[in-house]
Amino acid sequence: MVTSSPTVQNPLLIGAGLPPFDQIRPEQIVPGIQTLLEQLTQDLEQLEATVEPTWAGLVEPLTAIAERLRWTWGIVGHLMGVKNSPELRQAYESVQPALVEFSTRLGQSKPLYDAFKQIETGPLWDSLDAAQQRIVKAAIRDAELSGVGLTGEVKARFNQIQQELAELSTKFSNHVLDATKAFQLVLKTPEDRAGLPNSLLAQAAQAARDAGYDAATAEAGPWVITLDYSSYVPFLQHSRRRDLREQVYRAFITRASSGELDNTPIIERTLALRQQMAEILGYGTYAELSIARKMAPSVDAVEALMEELRSTSYNAAVQELADLQAFAQEKDPKMGDRLMHWDIPYWSERMREERYGLNEEELRPYFPLPQVLEGLFTLAHRLFGITITAADGAAPVWHSDVRYFQVADETGTAIAHFYLDPYSRPAEKRGGAWMDECVNRGRIGGELHLPVAYLTCNQAPPVDGKPSLMTFRDVETLFHEFGHGLQHMLTTVDYPGASGINNIEWDAVELPSQFMENWCYHQDTLLQLARHYETGEPLPNELFQKIVKARNFMTGSAILRQVNFGWLDIELHHRYVPGGPETIADVRDRLAEKTTVLKPLPEDAFLCAFGHIFSGGYAAGYYSYFWAEVLSADAFAAFEDAGLENESAIAATGRRFRDTVLSLGGSRHPMEVFKSFRGREPSTAALLRHRGLVAA
Repeated sequence: MVTSSPTVQNPLLIGAGLPPFDQIRPEQIVPGIQTLLEQLTQDLEQLEATVEPTWAGLVEPLTAIAERLRWTWGIVGHLMGVKNSPELRQAYESVQPALVEFSTRLGQSKPLYDAFKQIETGPLWDSLDAAQQRIVKAAIRDAELSGVGLTGEVKARFNQIQQELAELSTKFSNHVLDATKAFQLVLKTPEDRAGLPNSLLAQAAQAARDAGYDAATAEAGPWVITLDYSSYVPFLQHSRRRDLREQVYRAFITRASSGELDNTPIIERTLALRQQMAEILGYGTYAELSIARKMAPSVDAVEALMEELRSTSYNAAVQELADLQAFAQEKDPKMGDRLMHWDIPYWSERMREERYGLNEEELRPYFPLPQVLEGLFTLAHRLFGITITAADGAAPVWHSDVRYFQVADETGTAIAHFYLDPYSRPAEKRGGAWMDECVNRGRIGGELHLPVAYLTCNQAPPVDGKPSLMTFRDVETLFHEFGHGLQHMLTTVDYPGASGINNIEWDAVELPSQFMENWCYHQDTLLQLARHYETGEPLPNELFQKIVKARNFMTGSAILRQVNFGWLDIELHHRYVPGGPETIADVRDRLAEKTTVLKPLPEDAFLCAFGHIFSGGYAAGYYSYFWAEVLSADAFAAFEDAGLENESAIAATGRRFRDTVLSLGGSRHPMEVFKSFRGREPSTAALLRHRGLVAA
């Protein structure tokens, strides 16, 4: 085993502040984590022996332990997502069992649990503020859901399950990453590339050079298409080669479903273990256990929302598919009378172009990343009074593409920072987009730690001297993740246990992110950030109008797709019996009868790459996107009610949103926070109106 030099402190043991990414190496992880766990175990034992049922005697020292663990392990987990390598994986998997063991012990500490219970029932309870009381109640609930009341063999079995689930989650994620980067489609002839836009050809030529085709150019090829979203999606939308679209589509839906990378047994085992864990804790199903920590009151309530959205969107989706079929047949009589899955993106794009005169590639030149960021930061200033400036060089980064920014308040005082890692790197970076915590806001040992966020996207990188030219969907994604970042960075809560996104029920955490997406369709906002990268000309008004008109194109199909994912997630965690008469494919097909118009192919194994629920935090919680969209749509409706062209009203409403949704974090229940902003409980009316399912 390679260890760090004894004369140099392991950078993973610093424990606070900005991570020294320029110093961290995979070989430091094992000795660093071992040393950290030894120190934290001593701290925990000391706290258990001396704990007092007071805020200062329990919560403050426990927070110091939790934050130190989160800081170090958060760095390692972040690098697994953005800088994956065999060496990093080996180190991560080597220390993960010890990490899980310590976390389980921390969650099951009877002395700490008893002290929390004494605070709740003791004479000092009324002296705590609302945030402190909510932190205490959450700690009691989390300890109970972590098995604090278990003993003997049952406790040992529960802890074994925790260990195995952590290992399975890591394997699942690694399999998806490996399967994604294992596929390459090499295009060599003009016929192969027919229909592909210049932006994709430039990106595919760069991928070819990365794959060893040193002489590849955007004009002459060869071109390499991958299963990374920034390559896969535009290929299906634009390739005229139906046979190649089929090949790429089938590769995508069968990722991680065969051979050494097959995630099917991992899914089966994960579902079985989750069910066992739920039963040990006294719940009928894992879905019920999951919802115990969420805003939704029950599985029935979740399914009621799913059914409302399904019934509202199903007929629209049926008509959309029929219209698309007729359109495709009219344009290409040789198509036959049946669209296949790999035809939908291609013909949808053609139909959208004809119906709205909107070409996705025509928009790209107006969305260079630097200009989009400037427009986004201007919006944040208008709404929330914050000023965002580049701070590149002020923090070590893990890749040369990563940017660093400062967030200041109205007085010019720095209140937060964030990293932005915008570009796709399929060889080392997992797909998708996300926000994560680097540093939480909070006072520890009397010192205020300002929040720092990671914002990670996967858009096409700059190619051939051009800036990264974003699709409109890329712009929406950046706004989405920035919304998460705002809630992390603009919190005013000084307790790490409830600052930012901490202690917010999972099905409410998408509120600010989905709220921010609405501004992509606000004319002043979009025209400010959309300028041609070569001429500086603003986006023509007619193009903006086309974007707005096309917003709800195929909206029934889009909603039904998300309902399918959310309901399948609930079904697998609530009714499916691992090892029973039904397979996961049977469940998929059964749900598809009511939640899809075009049934999945028999070999469709998308569940094998469904990282949200098998290697992320969305197990029995994928419905959260819709649950939170009810909140976010209604929140944006407050700005519509104020008048989107009324600057003073928008600013006032924005400050109210900042002072409630973005400021209060997990210090109050999400419904209470929403009502403090909106003045009432949320309604689904705004969501259905924004989605075009009811008249405006």
